[in-house]
Amino acid sequence: MDLTGKLLIAMPGMGDPRFERSVIYLCSHSGDGAMGLIVNHPAPGLSLKGLLEQLEIESAKDSGPRPLHYGGPVENGRGFVLHSAEYTANETTMTVDTQFSMSATLDILEDIAAGNGPRRTLLALGYSGWGPMQLENEILSNGWLTTDADPDLVFNVDDTGKWQAALATLGVDPLTLSADAGHA
Repeated sequence: MDLTGKLLIAMPGMGDPRFERSVIYLCSHSGDGAMGLIVNHPAPGLSLKGLLEQLEIESAKDSGPRPLHYGGPVENGRGFVLHSAEYTANETTMTVDTQFSMSATLDILEDIAAGNGPRRTLLALGYSGWGPMQLENEILSNGWLTTDADPDLVFNVDDTGKWQAALATLGVDPLTLSADAGHA
């Protein structure tokens, strides 16, 4: 099972408060493990504008109140940009599929600031990672649901509504979810 390019939707009662009501875009998934970015939890008090100022990158346009997201608990001082696939930053961009790519170098921030970056972006600090078979076991233990990733959901839906919107792609009402796994 390869879940690269899919969304993980946290189930109620998953047991880890860092992932409560999370929606995670999976950038890679293989036998070696998985890596993804939480796309619906803004990092409190952090913004693109503040990051550009801290890195002394001049912005050609007003970046507005665009938040930075908490991408996950691993390397939370490192930045990642999930973006539309039309943009590539040399060999440093990881193409996930025809709709999404990810870059983690300073040049994408410089391009965004200059107005030459990708059409759609989501900036995150840190990432979510799993070792071999860890994610599969969490799914089997009723920790996550999976669905196809929709760029409009990832980039356009307000962060407070992404979890419910992701569930709706599966036809699931959050009120009907149970934290207990069923086995036939």
